[in-house]
Formats: sequence, C-alpha cells, structure tokens
Amino acid sequence: MEGAKMIFKRKIYDELLAWKQTQNGRTALLLKGARRVGKTTIVKEFAAREYQSHVLIDFAKTSEDIRSLFDDLSNLDDFFMRLQLFTHSRLPKRQSVIILDEIQLFPKARQAIKYLVEDGRYDYIETGSLLSLKRNTAGILIPSEETRLVMQPMDYEEFRWALGDFDTCALLRDFFQGRKPLGEPLNRRMLRDFRLYMLVGGMPQAVSAYLDSHDFRYIDQVKRGILELYEDDFRKIDASGGISRLFGRIPSELRKAASKYQVSSVLPGRTAKEAGALVWDMEDSQTVNLAFHADDPNVGFALHRDGQRFKVFLADTGLFVTLAFKDRKFTENIIYEKLLSDKLDANLGFLYENAVAQALRANGEELYYYTFPQESSNHLYEVDFLLSRGNKICPIEVKSSGYQRHAPLDAFKEKYSGRIKERYLMYTKDLAKVQDVLMLPVYMAMFL
Repeated sequence: MEGAKMIFKRKIYDELLAWKQTQNGRTALLLKGARRVGKTTIVKEFAAREYQSHVLIDFAKTSEDIRSLFDDLSNLDDFFMRLQLFTHSRLPKRQSVIILDEIQLFPKARQAIKYLVEDGRYDYIETGSLLSLKRNTAGILIPSEETRLVMQPMDYEEFRWALGDFDTCALLRDFFQGRKPLGEPLNRRMLRDFRLYMLVGGMPQAVSAYLDSHDFRYIDQVKRGILELYEDDFRKIDASGGISRLFGRIPSELRKAASKYQVSSVLPGRTAKEAGALVWDMEDSQTVNLAFHADDPNVGFALHRDGQRFKVFLADTGLFVTLAFKDRKFTENIIYEKLLSDKLDANLGFLYENAVAQALRANGEELYYYTFPQESSNHLYEVDFLLSRGNKICPIEVKSSGYQRHAPLDAFKEKYSGRIKERYLMYTKDLAKVQDVLMLPVYMAMFL
C-alpha cells in the first residue's frame, strides 16, 4: 500500500463515508492508528473519490509558510486564500476536504479545528498516532468537534481481498452461522491460508511485499523496518528506552504463560506510576493491544477491570512473528517454518492467542481475560478472552492444536454457569459442537 503504492480495499472506507454523509461538515474526522497501518493512503483515496477537490498537509514535511498560516485564524478568508495559493489548489466550498496528516506533530493545527469546523466551508480529516501524549497536547484545547475512528491492521477478510479473493470469508461466515463443519480436508486448506496471514500480517506494506515477491525473507525485512520505525518513535517519547524494552519483551512475556505482563521484571527500579505511564504511552501508539483482567467476569467488564493486571499483544500478528526473533537472522526464525508446516510447538501457542486478540480488536471488542485458582493446586485456570453479549458472557479458550480438552472452560462453567451464553474453544480442527461448547477453527475468530 505505502511501499509499492498498492491500494487495498479497507472496511474503514465505509466508516469514512458514513461520517461524511451524517456529519456534513459538523465535525472533523480524526483517524488514529499505528504508523504504517495505511491511514494516509485510505484518506487520500477517500478524498479523491468522494470530493471535487482536496488538499493534504503533511506536518512531517510541510513548509514553514503553511505552518505559519495557523498562527492567526482571525481572518479565515485570508487563511484559505493563502492556503490555496501555497498548495496550488482551488477548493470549492462544501465540495472539498482538507487533510491534516500527522497532526500530532503540529498541535496548533489540531486546536484550530474548532474554528475551521465552525466556519463550515470545508470538511476536515486529521490523521495521527501518539495523539494523547502530553507533549502533543500541551497548551492546546482539544477540540470537541471531532469524530474519532481507529484504524487497525488489515483483518483476515481484508487480507483475502488483497489476494483477489472476495468470496471465501463470506462463505465461511455461512458455515459459522449455520454451525456446519467444513470437513477436515477443506478445514486444513483454510487453516493453511490463515497461517499465511499470520506470517505476513496485516500491515499494508508487508502485504504489498508478499504480492510483489512471495519471498518471506523480503517480507521479514519489510516488517523489521516497520518495527525499527516504532522503536525510533519510542525512543523519541522515552529516551531511557523503557518503552522499547516493554515492546520488545512482549513475545517472551506471553511465552511465560504468566497471568499478567510482569512490568517490574522488564523495568526494575521503576515506580509503579512511572512504569504505568510508559505502558499507557505504548498503548497510545496503537501498536499493541492490552487485555485486562476482569476481577468479576460479568457484563460491564470495565467496571471490574484491574488496571495493574494485563497482558500485552501486538496489534499485528505478522509483526509479532518478526519481533519474536528480531535479534536473530531471518533463517533462525523457526516460526515461519513451523507455521507453514503446521508443526507449531506448544510453547509457541501464544501466536494463535495473539491472532485471536487481533481479530477481536478488529471487530471493535475490548479485550478481557480471567484467571482463577484450580482446586487442590497452586496453578491457575485461565480463560483467554471474555465477550459480553447482552446480559450474558462468552468465555473463550485458545489452543494451538486440535485437542478438544477445555478444563478452564469447564471450571468456569461450574463457577459461573448462570452468566454464560455460549462457550468457545478456538483450535485447529474443524467446527464442532460438543455439548454446549462450540469448537471453532481459529480462522473463524473474526465472526465472534
């Protein structure tokens, strides 16, 4: 998308269109998301298709002349006249959109949104990441005239679209809704296709690299470049390297199968407040997904969220594959070989957990999990994810194999039977219903 200039079909386009049609200039659109997730590409495509004219101001490289326009908004007629001259563009009223790209780099422009929207002659789209950092909001009034959207990496259906397949996921949804098994030969093929998505990931630049080369070494180089970009951003936020260490240790922390991310082991000597601030800054980058422990697994998870007990997943599973072996050569990254051959070790099972977390977040779900002690044991049961459906909850257990045992789900039912709507086991075999447990191949997580 960005690297090879490919334009992929993205679901968020329909949300942009809904904003334009319903708001009709009453709010600006703020599109948040991680770097390289495709924000600029999608808004440029949207502007070109849905407006007569548009201007894009990229605050990462725009001229001082354009920046200086935001110093004085007392005469908006003069402001817009100069903007059109500087950008060599004519902007018909109510038929044009002004894109303010990487707006976190110039907070003054974000503050100006209030007055520009009130003026009413144009639509406005802001894009950015790390928008909540104090240095990006210091001294400015955050506008209330914003409709905010978050752009995620490409989900599995968007990935299939990029490969020219517009039918498979729709057909799989029919099987899911009808609770019909595919048959094991077809399930194996669907799993193979999904494992490809797990390896490539949903970052548009990596998908472009796959379509260009079908060479995993090259794809891995592209993903390493994206990770290095993130680490550069983290160092700008926190020169001590704390956020970089938190980010880099995500795979090893998940591999421990501990009940939470052990921040103190990654950042020894930091106070809880200092470490917490770094975690929230990392979350604000949109590069990670946090799953919080629900102390009382009931509807309204946020009311019982333990803010100090959480797990951290990468927002993109393809980047996770690369991050897990980032300090080694590509040839040493055994995940590629093992996933392709369907021989993933049990101690790499967290990769499927990350993929399910990504699918749930793509559906707009907040992530929660639950742990509780086993009887006559010092060990804990863990329900990997919890979904709220009406006045009931749905516990999810994720396995990297085809085993149908689900002790955590059974123990959870014994403890909270009256709260449960449906129990899900995500695994690598075909769809099956055993008593009240719906066993789903992992590629169907997108339908939950």
